[in-house]
Amino acid sequence: MSNNIAEIKNKERVINELMRFIKKVLADPQICDKAIAIARKHMDQKDADHLIAEELSSLTSVKIPIEFSEADKLFLHVLKEVVKDEQALY
Repeated sequence: MSNNIAEIKNKERVINELMRFIKKVLADPQICDKAIAIARKHMDQKDADHLIAEELSSLTSVKIPIEFSEADKLFLHVLKEVVKDEQALY
């Protein structure tokens, strides 16, 4: 039972973190364009996630720590998927 509570708490934390991020993006729509441009730039590099996170953190109000949370990992995955879908259109 305790394990289920921990899972629920973790999911709640991830959802709350993603909601804070979405609010930042909606408040500053340039973040989206910058994030996609940064992802395009680093997409095929060896340590793409860390390179994207580092540059995004330095250029925007989005701060992704060195140790990624589950929400950070999910955001980076979605960001790379957007770029892959974009590249598939061409």
